[in-house]
Amino acid sequence: MRKILLLLLITLLLPASCSGAFFKKDNPDVDTSQGYVGKLPDLTTEYQPSESGISTPIFDKTQNFHSENVIKPIPRDDPAFVNIILKKDKTSEYTNDIQEFIEMMEQISESIENEENVQRFASRVYYLNINTEYLQEKYGDKPESGYLSYKQILKVSDEAKEISRLRSDAEKYKKYLAYTGTGAEYSKNNIGIKLFNLQLDLEKTINILKQVQ
Repeated sequence: MRKILLLLLITLLLPASCSGAFFKKDNPDVDTSQGYVGKLPDLTTEYQPSESGISTPIFDKTQNFHSENVIKPIPRDDPAFVNIILKKDKTSEYTNDIQEFIEMMEQISESIENEENVQRFASRVYYLNINTEYLQEKYGDKPESGYLSYKQILKVSDEAKEISRLRSDAEKYKKYLAYTGTGAEYSKNNIGIKLFNLQLDLEKTINILKQVQ
């Protein structure tokens, strides 16, 4: 009976010992008491990352876009391009200069129409006079001095200057002047007539200047 129990005990212990021997043989680097002590693979040399897809542009390089063969030079020698595309300014310097006199003369005409005081009228006339002097200095010895517009500006400027002087003197000396004889020149009636004629000349000159191109 003891022999039978001993045999059964040996039979039960035999698979466990064989199993331990099996793992020892096939896995010599495995030590259950110290953990894994084998060699790990070198990931830097053995691992190859998968290549990600890189999209490439369908256009040419930037330098090809800016190539001289692609961008054509501006045809500045082509009259059609200069006149239509660039809109070449055909207005002469003289035309631009005299156009500024239109507003000056319109202001003087409004001053007469609104019966503004002597000081207001004189300031507008003074501004016209100094611009006329500049015009004379600039074009007095040039072909433009023969133009009707040029001559008319000078004429109206002198006329306005004379009437402004007359009004200022009348205002200054009105207490001492008898409006008979030589004093009649400073009378309100005489000055009114001169202002009326000046306004007509201003309108005439403005129309002439507007037609200059």
